[in-house]
Amino acid sequence: MSQETWTAVDDYFNGLLVEEDDVLLAAVADSDTAGLPPHQVAPNQGKLLNLLATLRGARTILEVGTLGGYSTIWLARALPADGRLITLEADEKYAAVAAANISRAGLDHIVDLRVGQALESLPKLAEEGQGPFDLVFIDADKPSNPAYLEWAMKLTRPGSVIVGDNVVRDGAITDAASADPRVQGVRRFTELIARHPRLTATTVQTVGTKGHDGFTLALVTR
Repeated sequence: MSQETWTAVDDYFNGLLVEEDDVLLAAVADSDTAGLPPHQVAPNQGKLLNLLATLRGARTILEVGTLGGYSTIWLARALPADGRLITLEADEKYAAVAAANISRAGLDHIVDLRVGQALESLPKLAEEGQGPFDLVFIDADKPSNPAYLEWAMKLTRPGSVIVGDNVVRDGAITDAASADPRVQGVRRFTELIARHPRLTATTVQTVGTKGHDGFTLALVTR
């Protein structure tokens, strides 16, 4: 199988099942124009996040890693009118693009975009009494994934869902001796989930427009 085939299959299903409207298309276009890296989730992955939040009946969502706000929009659209999504972004340039995209989507009243290092923002959320969050989406710097998981456990409750993106790393995840800190961060993240007494989880590897990767889906059980 080739990248061309993977993309063609995504295009087929997306054309039938994924409603990527002008707001979402503009979010990607403006992110590209601003020079942001093309690391946003694929359209079908955005729809999956939206469905997961809807199935959970989420009213509160925490996103670690905003980038241009594409996944933020998908997630926020699953929330009720009085729902709340807090998204954390370390890069001021990315945050400015995301803020404009979120505003265009008419989601300012739901989304609280916070700029700064996530490992500095997360303790502040706890101090403010934010949460518990019904869904946590972790899609930021992979070396910090273990620490993000630790905070996710502090800010969730039984029934909460945790999603970790980009965990397959084009297959590099299987290399225990990898010198890539992103690979080691994801391996540690996965190992922590595997032995955590309050989590049950699975990981699904994917191929598509974003190449070979995958996501981890975990449920807080107690």
